[in-house]
Amino acid sequence: MTEPQGASQKPDISLFFPVFNDERTIRTVTEKAVAMCEEHANHYEVLIIDDGSVDRSAEIGRQLADEYPHVRIISHGTNRGYGAAIRTGLDEAVYEWICFTDGDDEYDIFDFPKMLRLRDYYDLIITFRYVRLYSGFRIFVSRVYNALVRVMFRTSYRDISTGLRMVRRSVVREVSIESTSPFIGAEITIKLMLMGFRIGEMGIQTFPRVFGRGASVTLPNIIATIRDLLKVHHTIFSKHYNLPPGRSR
Repeated sequence: MTEPQGASQKPDISLFFPVFNDERTIRTVTEKAVAMCEEHANHYEVLIIDDGSVDRSAEIGRQLADEYPHVRIISHGTNRGYGAAIRTGLDEAVYEWICFTDGDDEYDIFDFPKMLRLRDYYDLIITFRYVRLYSGFRIFVSRVYNALVRVMFRTSYRDISTGLRMVRRSVVREVSIESTSPFIGAEITIKLMLMGFRIGEMGIQTFPRVFGRGASVTLPNIIATIRDLLKVHHTIFSKHYNLPPGRSR
């Protein structure tokens, strides 16, 4: 079997993650990111997106940027939301392959090398959690949410908003992103699918938080996600979205 062209070459990687009051995991995630990129990337950068943290996350992020030459921190003056932090990371990334995850260490950065093996076949690689170490309520909310998205957007993705994914920079630059909530992962996936880009799924496990509670199933985030879901649904199913050149309805 012939190895795909470019598979043996190390890629150029921008790896970023948002943090919001993640002072107890920011160093761990950053050092994992540096170690992974040192081994698997040709050129790389690690971006810490501080979304207005009120703990020591920004301070520790600045220390890490001083310690590691390939690390830099971008800080929001106020908390803008998960989706806004993801958009900042996508805008700031400079290399062709953008890897992003969350700053709480629930996903493992060393799953990225497995995703990198698939880069010749896909433009976006998303993940689905086949082992979930969450509360029953969080699992219930996730399953209801994914079922709703599959029905509303006519897709078959198992876990469309999982926070560990990899995308070509040149591809994501073609997407107009509206979301500022955790719905952003679903929005990017659905819009790239409709544009004809290649999307792959890879199974992963998750790991328990070492402190605090996840924010994805808080009432404000659920409301924001529903708002963005409805807004993106309205855009995509309008009469004018993504029509072939010269056509109208």
